Amino acid sequence: MPTVRRIDFGYFIRPAEESGTGKPRVEALLGYAILHAAGVLLFDTGLGEGDSEADTWYRPTRRPLQTALGSVGIAVNDVRWVANCHLHFDHCGGNPSFLGRPIFVQSVELNAARTARNYTLAHLVDFEGANYREVSGEAEILPDVVLIPTPGHTDGHQVVAVRCADGTVVLAGQAHDTAFAYGSDQLAWRARQNGTLDDTITYPSWIGRLQEMDPRRVVFAHDFAVWEPGDYPALATRD
Repeated sequence: MPTVRRIDFGYFIRPAEESGTGKPRVEALLGYAILHAAGVLLFDTGLGEGDSEADTWYRPTRRPLQTALGSVGIAVNDVRWVANCHLHFDHCGGNPSFLGRPIFVQSVELNAARTARNYTLAHLVDFEGANYREVSGEAEILPDVVLIPTPGHTDGHQVVAVRCADGTVVLAGQAHDTAFAYGSDQLAWRARQNGTLDDTITYPSWIGRLQEMDPRRVVFAHDFAVWEPGDYPALATRD
C-alpha cells in the first residue's frame, strides 16, 4: 500500500497584516510525496520564484526542489504525477519542473488561476509543457489515492486522502492553516453528530466527508503539527 513522506520546501514570514495576531509569524512550506506501487505522486511543489514584490512581502527561505526531494531519497525524475491543493504561488512553485507530467487540479481552481486578478504567478500555471488533468469533484486518481474538494481557502481547494497500511492519511494542504484549527472544526462536527452543538458554531461541510475516511493522521502545508483522533494508540511513556 502507499506510504507518505513529508517534503520540507523551506519557510516564509507571514506579515502581521495577515497573521491574525498582529505579529509576524514564521510558517512552514511543506509538500508530501506519495510513494505508490505505480510511482511517486507529489502533492504541492514549493514556493515559486519570479516576483520580487512577493519576496519582499513574505521574505521566503526556499529549499531547492532537487534538495528537498533528495532529502527523502526521491529524485525529480522519480515523480510521475503532481497534485496541488490549490494554485497559489506558494504551493505550485515547482510545477514547471515537471514538464509533461500530469498535474491534477480542480477545474474551478485552474479557471481561477487563469482569470482572477492577483491570484497567483501566471508563469507557474501556463508554462510550456503543462499537462493538467482537470477534475470536478471527488476522484480516485490512483488506487487508494483520492482527491476530495475542500472549498474555503479557495473555491477549488482540494485535499488528498491516502489509504496506507496503518490507516488513512489526509494531506490537507491549506484546508486549515494549523492542526489546531482542523481539530476545532472536527470537534464541532463531532458535537453536531452527538446533538450537543447549537447553530452559532459552524464548520465546513466537507469535514464530515474527511471523517468518513476515518483518518489516522491529517497533515498540513503550513504546520508541522499532525492531527490524530482521540482514540489513536497511546503515546509511549516512561516506566
